[in-house]
Amino acid sequence: MSLIIYFLRHGETTASQAGGYCGTLDPDLTPEGYQMAEDFANFYKSLSWAAVYSSPLRRTVAMAKPLCDSAGIQMQLKEGLREISYGRWESKTPKEVNIEFHDDYIRWLSDPGWNAPTGGERGVDVSRRGSLVIDEIEKECRSGNVLIVSHKATIRIMLSVLIGIDVGRYRDRISMPVASISIVEMAENGPLLHVMGDRSFLSEDLRKRIEA
Repeated sequence: MSLIIYFLRHGETTASQAGGYCGTLDPDLTPEGYQMAEDFANFYKSLSWAAVYSSPLRRTVAMAKPLCDSAGIQMQLKEGLREISYGRWESKTPKEVNIEFHDDYIRWLSDPGWNAPTGGERGVDVSRRGSLVIDEIEKECRSGNVLIVSHKATIRIMLSVLIGIDVGRYRDRISMPVASISIVEMAENGPLLHVMGDRSFLSEDLRKRIEA
């Protein structure tokens, strides 16, 4: 059996609803976000899990906990899975950032791989720390199902690296709604993407919720 990595974005937060940049900020899940975590656990608890890795932020830990409890598996927290740092843009909307940090914002939009939010991280910085986590997982789990619970930008960047997309285009090529799962098999000929941004495990009412 190959190593199969499930990338799960955390559920809904007040920040994901408001539409402001949220990287190092640490909001909790909304009640609906907690239900998204329960829906994921109920759907996937029968799968045999080799390991569960999570960003240490509250929203990802809360997303991973119901599955860990159901499966009886210990969550492993990894700093490399944190969300990208948005620096001085944290909590601000794109409109506000465009006004206050216009030049930096335009540079970042053109290539977020090599340009950072003001005082924040570049995409390539996130790709390096994310790749270290993947390397560690491959050493510890040569086969089986592994869950990674992380964040919107971090997951998109990690997927870009695995499937050969320019990191500078991660925002243009990959959509990653809250509480969505993407599945990559670490196959003999390289990473093979099976599923991208799936939310079919959510109840109908939760699937209809659209983040800002």
